[in-house]
Amino acid sequence: MNKDTIQGNFEQLKGKIKESWGKLTDDDISLFNGKKEQFFGKVQEHYGMAKDEAQKHVDEMSKSCGYCAKEDKVA
Repeated sequence: MNKDTIQGNFEQLKGKIKESWGKLTDDDISLFNGKKEQFFGKVQEHYGMAKDEAQKHVDEMSKSCGYCAKEDKVA
């Protein structure tokens, strides 16, 4: 996957995250790309959702838009 494809897929994922969790700011969502623990902390803070539940939800969204959420990093 090239950088442009990964970036495009990440943008799709960000949109899906915004749809699901509208209380999160763009800064909160940007944590997902490289600081996932902090991102899931923000989800817990805003929604009282368990970390595992939030991770499962994001994993499902990641698969649906083709973003490999494991270790791909977008600059």
